[in-house]
Amino acid sequence: MGMTMAEKIIALAAGVESTKAGDIETVTLDKLLSNDGTTHLTIDMYHKLKHPHIADVSKLVWVVDHNIPADSPKTAASHKKMRDFAREHGITYYEGEGVCHQVMMENHVCPGELIFGADSHTCAYGALGAFGTGVGCTDYLYAMVTGTSWLLVPESIKFNLHGKLRKGVTARDLILTIIGRIGANGANYKAMEFGGEGLHTLTMSDRIAICNLCVEAGAKTALMEVDDIAMDYLKEHRREPKAIVHSDADAVYYATYEIDLDEIEAIVAKPHFVDNVVPARECLGVKINEAFLGSCNNGRIEDLRAGAAVIKGKHVDPKVRFLVVPASRSVYNQALKEGLLDIFVDAGAIIMNPNCSVCWGACQGVIGEGEVLISTGTRNFKGRAGHKDSFVYLASAETVTASAIAGEITTADRV
Repeated sequence: MGMTMAEKIIALAAGVESTKAGDIETVTLDKLLSNDGTTHLTIDMYHKLKHPHIADVSKLVWVVDHNIPADSPKTAASHKKMRDFAREHGITYYEGEGVCHQVMMENHVCPGELIFGADSHTCAYGALGAFGTGVGCTDYLYAMVTGTSWLLVPESIKFNLHGKLRKGVTARDLILTIIGRIGANGANYKAMEFGGEGLHTLTMSDRIAICNLCVEAGAKTALMEVDDIAMDYLKEHRREPKAIVHSDADAVYYATYEIDLDEIEAIVAKPHFVDNVVPARECLGVKINEAFLGSCNNGRIEDLRAGAAVIKGKHVDPKVRFLVVPASRSVYNQALKEGLLDIFVDAGAIIMNPNCSVCWGACQGVIGEGEVLISTGTRNFKGRAGHKDSFVYLASAETVTASAIAGEITTADRV
């Protein structure tokens, strides 16, 4: 019986010839990501061990991205704990470089790797054919100390992509459509695998956006076939694959979906669930107080270019705060070179340093009681972006920017 991409990567990490869904494998991790959301807790647990040590420090990557700059003495103390520990042990450490998943994609992820991240959106790494999955502090600590962990091999769901997205429709609209179709629990502990000729029409930025949000359908991980586009990205960033795996023709899937890209339209996810999706046209006229363009899902240079194209020569509605937050320092620098930040500033937007910002909802740009945010962030749960009685709508960079101009939810072709 053939194997899926997820099964092949786990088998490789476990040092076995084959495995199948439902098996439990002991695996050796290729990389371990952690950020300032929970690393201070991991450090505290580490110091309570009888024989604390790190199995392979070269595999650890720590990123300060959730609350930077520090927003309180408590946050500053957590950052210091993380910073000092990383320096003491020689851990690869980033502070002020951007959102952890963007930093990882730019600098570390390679096809065929098995990566644990102390953050749920680690599944983004599937855009490069890597098995990335989020874990809690305890699992992270065990992997950090031993270099290994165990995995229950997930069943896989196959999404065959056909055709090409229409002008004005984005990969974010595609993944929100898929989440709406299968539901927030539709891929619980499954691997969401993407293939088909339509995949080759998607950029690396598109692919990251898709894989990143798969956890919102409950997925254990997301994986995409590695093609020339992925390999070009890898070469551009001067890295080599660990392994390039493809699912076998006789691989067994839990379910298979055929997705026509040319049928996808601009989408909005309404409060308070990511699978509460409707066509954007059904939300026209909803008044907003804030708009956010950024996050690990939609803060790349392609997203800033798209937003700048919509807002150039126009102005943010005076009743709206429009936060533009590049996902990394390299994205920020590229946006500077291209004059994109000038366009946003001239239009009345607020440019922030690379970080999670209001997507995290614990620092920059939080919204108050009764306020409405339209966001390219990852989640719209109740209270996610501030007050428990606020409202978050999710949409693409184009829709968010157009809404910032109009002062209400609208689409780019209407401003």
